[in-house]
Amino acid sequence: MEIRDPVHGSIPINDSEIEILEHPFFQRLRNIKQLGFSEYVFPGATHTRYLHSIGVMNVSTLVFNSLFKDQSSSEILRLKETLRLGCLLHDIGHAPLSHSTESVMPQVSALKLPKKFRVEKDRQASHEDYTIKTITDSSFTQSFKGVIAEFGVDPNSVAELVVGETKNPAYFTVKGINYFPLLHQLVSSEMDCDRMDYLLRDSYFCGVSYGKFDLDWIIDNLKICVENSTAYLGISERAISTFDDFLLSRFHMFMMVYFHYRAVCLEQMLLRYFASANNEYSIPADIAAYQEHDDPFLYKVLKNSSNIWAKRIVKNSIPKKILETFGSLQMTQMHELEKFLKSENIDYIKCSSTGRLSKYYSDNSPQKYYPMKVVRESALSKNHISTKNIQEATDLFQKYSESHAVNRIHCDFEELNPATRSKIMEILQA
Repeated sequence: MEIRDPVHGSIPINDSEIEILEHPFFQRLRNIKQLGFSEYVFPGATHTRYLHSIGVMNVSTLVFNSLFKDQSSSEILRLKETLRLGCLLHDIGHAPLSHSTESVMPQVSALKLPKKFRVEKDRQASHEDYTIKTITDSSFTQSFKGVIAEFGVDPNSVAELVVGETKNPAYFTVKGINYFPLLHQLVSSEMDCDRMDYLLRDSYFCGVSYGKFDLDWIIDNLKICVENSTAYLGISERAISTFDDFLLSRFHMFMMVYFHYRAVCLEQMLLRYFASANNEYSIPADIAAYQEHDDPFLYKVLKNSSNIWAKRIVKNSIPKKILETFGSLQMTQMHELEKFLKSENIDYIKCSSTGRLSKYYSDNSPQKYYPMKVVRESALSKNHISTKNIQEATDLFQKYSESHAVNRIHCDFEELNPATRSKIMEILQA
């Protein structure tokens, strides 16, 4: 079986994987848009998490084939299939309209996750929790029969790749080398297959060029770095400039596409709807019922609602953007405007979007657990190599060590009286 994709071309699907793709849980992703409200800004951005997920699986296969030249071992083929499924299913638990609806998810304890995936302290569930539940403890789990028979895949290990922690390292160990960190990095890291796909896919469907980078060159230069019998993801030193380009492409997509004021404001309006609509919409803890929740399901609730925020979302009617700041610029002006609006009891929406180039310089850096390496090979002998951590090989991390924040204030400016509008203009022109 092959799937035609406008980004990657023809994508082959194994016969044993067809049952997984055809299951209603995965088919649900056909009705969840990859970029939520962004289609109100970029009309072409109607692509779905269904095709994105298949694209991520395809990228993971290209990467795995580049890293593992010898795939004659059944153990290596098991790891390959586990990675393919981890990438295919990394978004299967996603709620309607991207991340916005996670605010109406239940406590994670209500999902009754399998014991090995339960958390010690209860908290609100996330889409990752629904991903775990779907893969390991739902009707969807039965769709793994084919890949279990052909490759010996364990659904629990697929879920562990998404989570980033395994209690069964032996499953990922071949000839004494634990490949779990490497495979998890390909599912979720600064250079994961998810980002390699969505940057190209989102830029394609949005009709912009910000997210484009040299995918082939990056894949050709990825390396396996083994330290203390543990495999980590590495990249050749000669491809560092392309890695920098990849990071900047992602940063520019956040600033120019993902943080677009209209889409961000609509998300804030959706949160206001949830807060004021007396539980008209909530995410069920029952995983079978969750299967019905997609974008059309939520939009139907919004269209039938009498709530003012639901009506405005349906009409794509956002309050006027009256101030926008980037970084620390104009923050004094922002504070003055907020102070005035509050003093006059004027309703307003503040949208704050924060983007980091990378997490590798943060206090919770994934480098502590799954370091990405840079590989230097001798010009005379490829057997003589040296490695260093990625943040030591590029100065972009230092240059972009601060968060890049975009703050905006929206209000129904035209509905205010002339004196109030005049005062606002005075603040904005100060």
